[in-house]
Amino acid sequence: MEKFANPQGINRILRGHVSEICERHKEELNAWMEKLSSQIVSSNDNEIPQDDDEVSDDDTCTFEVYLKAASQGDDSAQYYVGAMYENGEGIPQNPSKAMEWYLKAAFQGNANAQYNLGVMHDNGRGVPQNDSRAVEWYLKAANQGNASAQLTLGNMYNSGRGVSQNDSKAVAWYLKAAQQGYVSAQYNLGNMYNSGRGVPQDDSKAVEWYLKAANQGNANAQYNLGNMYHSGRGVPQDDFKAVEWYLKAVKQGFANAQCNLGSMYDNGQGVPQNDSKAV
Repeated sequence: MEKFANPQGINRILRGHVSEICERHKEELNAWMEKLSSQIVSSNDNEIPQDDDEVSDDDTCTFEVYLKAASQGDDSAQYYVGAMYENGEGIPQNPSKAMEWYLKAAFQGNANAQYNLGVMHDNGRGVPQNDSRAVEWYLKAANQGNASAQLTLGNMYNSGRGVSQNDSKAVAWYLKAAQQGYVSAQYNLGNMYNSGRGVPQDDSKAVEWYLKAANQGNANAQYNLGNMYHSGRGVPQDDFKAVEWYLKAVKQGFANAQCNLGSMYDNGQGVPQNDSKAV
């Protein structure tokens, strides 16, 4: 689940689930639309949509409808109302109100709301910053399979923030998120195997996880794969493949990869020797 750092995130999520909530609360939506139509008639008859210009669910199922559904105990609607308050989507931004609605949904077991509560405590939005409370909510969401919460818990156990530092638990949570395709978790697992933290040191396993992350565009993983191929750690030594991975990282502006690639051109390793490209 995404952290709603910008309105585009909440817009995308709301559009994906709008029909689900509207269907469950069709009667409330119809009543609200009748009221809206009467207001439109009184203000401007030309604004009434014709049969071939029907208002879509995305257009009509606004904050008021979500609020109606949320007030009737729908945990998904409560979560979306919280997200709309958090991001100021259709209403003034209000972190305290966001917390209120996230709590309602979270107490009903909504994993996304539990995760967002963790983020709010983590960042001190709507509540005083509190790492321990953040961990508490992340844990609830992670135990329901929320991959963002699993990744974040891995990071917190890795750094010892809000919990006692524990490499083994960091690896366990990274693995859960990585198995759901989370690229940062895959990269972090590669690092853990590379350094032997929380798991026995294993170059081959490090390469395996770096490769998963690199194929999803993670520049750090691409750079590390370049290093592994260049040195022959976990893979047969291969300067051509080292150059290939360095190039991918360079295209993303990764400075260390640029330095290493320059050295490869300088020495003619994996590429024809070229002083101008080495610079």
